[in-house]
Amino acid sequence: MSNNFRNNKFVRIPRIFWDLTTNQVLTMQFCHGQKVDDVVFLKGMKINPEKVAKKLLEVFAEMIFIHGFLHGDPHPGNILVSIEGQGGFSLVLLDHGICKKLDEEFRLEYCQLWKALILLDSRKIQHLAERFGVGKYYRYLPIIFSGRTIDSKSGIGKGMLVEEQKKMKQHLKALEMEDISSFMESLPSNFLIILRTDELLRSTVSKLGASKWVRLLTYGKYASLGLSLKSNPCSGVTNLVLWMEKLKRCLNKFYGKMSAAGKGMSTMFFNIYFKM
Repeated sequence: MSNNFRNNKFVRIPRIFWDLTTNQVLTMQFCHGQKVDDVVFLKGMKINPEKVAKKLLEVFAEMIFIHGFLHGDPHPGNILVSIEGQGGFSLVLLDHGICKKLDEEFRLEYCQLWKALILLDSRKIQHLAERFGVGKYYRYLPIIFSGRTIDSKSGIGKGMLVEEQKKMKQHLKALEMEDISSFMESLPSNFLIILRTDELLRSTVSKLGASKWVRLLTYGKYASLGLSLKSNPCSGVTNLVLWMEKLKRCLNKFYGKMSAAGKGMSTMFFNIYFKM
């Protein structure tokens, strides 16, 4: 993790003191800071909470879409905001006990999924769902990640139309508890840790008061960059610029209907159903 972010002025990883470390004791650098969701502290230090939220999302999007190596436990106690750093503050990532190496095939397919979610490519979403082993439940992926139905006609920032809400309610009505359990059990381990990470990030970003569309914009940007890394490096910049233009046209506002921050997947399904 330290090596991946060695050139990022906003990220700090505690140093390990190997001469004081044994098989039983891990001795690391002590880093000063406050929990990332401590808005009172941030404002007291004249640090913009929304800027912190944006950087937090960028850091984890880079982990997932670019590095393919993820810190899977980003609750506020594991992320500090330090007033040290060239950017006015830095994010200190603690407790690397739950880290996950994403294989290259999964990383690229997850990048493709986000591109398909933003561009409303239902065929691609279905194809990727089959690749992930959840083909039967492909129509629920847009709901989970972007708050839209698989056949949405509205832009990604405009929320769900009344007709969409009715259709989704009908689909969810037909869901049994066994379906939800089956869906969760069919997800690959890479997917599960990403979902857990995303839930924790959503909760923190919400507490920091950032606009919810920032998450989609950030994920879309890094998913595009993650795909461009596989292509010719020279053409990657051009592809990224063209993709970002499409992204800007799609992202005006973020969804206001669905906010499942801090909730489990089962709770998410039920809340969508009962709040409509």
